[in-house]
Amino acid sequence: MSTDKTSISADELQQRAADVRVAVFDVDGVMTDGKLYLYDHGEEIKTMHVRDGLGLKRLQAAGVAVAAISGRPSPAAAARLHDLGIDYIYLDSRDKQLDFEALLAELELTPDQAAVMGDDLPDLGLMRQARLALCVADAVDDVIDTAHWVSRFNGGQGAVREACELIIAARNAH
Repeated sequence: MSTDKTSISADELQQRAADVRVAVFDVDGVMTDGKLYLYDHGEEIKTMHVRDGLGLKRLQAAGVAVAAISGRPSPAAAARLHDLGIDYIYLDSRDKQLDFEALLAELELTPDQAAVMGDDLPDLGLMRQARLALCVADAVDDVIDTAHWVSRFNGGQGAVREACELIIAARNAH
């Protein structure tokens, strides 16, 4: 399921994934391919993989809360996330750490019950705190080095779905 860059044993990975009660995903570079397509008047569009969307819905159905924390605003991403039934959306985040803490407080959870999936340096702090740190295949080196698990797929290309399936399988095994 993951690349050979996994930094922990398969048994420990499965245990960490089974403990997850909330999964937090970055948007740009994780749910999207990280590219910004800009129109002349400044409007931007992004693409998201439909399979990632189904993975997020399946994860919610398995009893795991899903959240998105992103440093960029995006009405299109917000609309897609709302369509997927995601209740915890923090876009245009000025401080991912504060938003993560607010999310955990609202859900009455701790970082030991969280998974975080990122791709770049702003995600490192949350990944280092989370019980399960996940990343996309094309993440920057520091993120890959921090992750407990690295997807086979790049951002926006099915990595979110693969991470969701990892957590669901681990929960079902326990």
